[in-house]
Amino acid sequence: MGKEQSVNRLDTESVGKSFMRYLIPSTIGMLLMAINIVIDGIMVGNRLGPVALGGVGISVPVYTLFVAMSLWIGIGAATRYSAAMGAKRPEEARVIFSHAVVSIFVLTIIIGLFAFLFRTKLAYLLGANADTFPYVADYMKVMLLFGFVFTIENAFSILVRNDGGPNLSMIALITTSIVNIVLNYVFLFVLDYGVAGAAAATVIGAFVGLLILSTHFFGKKSNLRFVRFKFDRKLFLVILVIGFPSFLAEIGFSVFTVSHNITFERLAGTAGVSAFTILNYVHSVMLLLFLGMGAAIQPLISYYYGARNKEKMRKTLQMALKTSVGAGILFFLIGLFASAPIAGLFGDFPEEVMALAIPGIKLFFIAYLFMGMNFVMMTYYQSIGQIRMATWITASREIVILLILLAILPKLLGVTGVWLAIPMSEFIVLLTIYYYHRKWNS
Repeated sequence: MGKEQSVNRLDTESVGKSFMRYLIPSTIGMLLMAINIVIDGIMVGNRLGPVALGGVGISVPVYTLFVAMSLWIGIGAATRYSAAMGAKRPEEARVIFSHAVVSIFVLTIIIGLFAFLFRTKLAYLLGANADTFPYVADYMKVMLLFGFVFTIENAFSILVRNDGGPNLSMIALITTSIVNIVLNYVFLFVLDYGVAGAAAATVIGAFVGLLILSTHFFGKKSNLRFVRFKFDRKLFLVILVIGFPSFLAEIGFSVFTVSHNITFERLAGTAGVSAFTILNYVHSVMLLLFLGMGAAIQPLISYYYGARNKEKMRKTLQMALKTSVGAGILFFLIGLFASAPIAGLFGDFPEEVMALAIPGIKLFFIAYLFMGMNFVMMTYYQSIGQIRMATWITASREIVILLILLAILPKLLGVTGVWLAIPMSEFIVLLTIYYYHRKWNS
């Protein structure tokens, strides 16, 4: 009977209360994860200098790929899981959960070992040069061998949140962040392990988070259980289709990083890459906060969709859009008035790097006026099974439209054009969503 009460909580609770119950822990958790990423950057930049920081920046897509795999299967499974719970089918939900965790474990181990065998080629493919290669290689070795730890931790976090445990998910994220920061300091400043130490701190932090999330299994209201299952190809494909936009969003971040690194290298050399790395650390924070907003509405929209409650779906979407607009305006103002102190956080960089980074932050932050709404709408479409529109939003923001703009704008505006590619891309995508939503709801 305990589970029925936790299921019914979303049936009986007001939309506003449910929204805040998921939004606050989700955003706090993501904010701490983001601060964690920035402190990583600050420590590496201050201890090992701009070239090492650039090397870590080049390696980031490897970390991103693992996170993308966990989101692909994790969000796909969580969306089906919540819909099954909304439709009062808990046994089906458990099969979905078991499928998801086993699939993630197997796939990330295979990918990690395969990439490890070709790690030198991979490093140069991602944009390493003679200066940055040693740092890229050190960071990647640890990430490729132990990446499966944070893919499982990330998927668990999503599924625990969908099983009515947003606070436990937040506690796990906070602990992961604290462990990572402490170990980063010890490995970099005390034991002098270099960038491999920074990578090891990330993995160990994720492992501790995983242990905390595992306590959810012992809760009275938990429906998450491993059950024996036969591999169901149809279910697995459904999970992959639903989760695909989330996977694409992470891959898009890698495309964004690699394409900007290559463009800056061409236009402004190593100084350009260092300036972009500073921006990219800050951008990771903002991105995670918007992801936090998306993560807050996904369990709710999926559940209400399974329960066929359209009114609650509409109210949740309205609240999320208002929240994302407010956050976007705040982030834009921070970029406008605090670009110099933000850039100065990451170490004492040469004047040429700062001359690129400070105006770059001001221009790039225009994107946040539109980005939050795009994230919310992508999550909404994904949660109700409109996968084509969710995929379009993701594919165009950071891949299709972005690459077209990166091919055109730098030729017209130089470095300014590179900084403006993302704001323009986000704005164009928002226009397409507005058009689609009006057409769909007319």
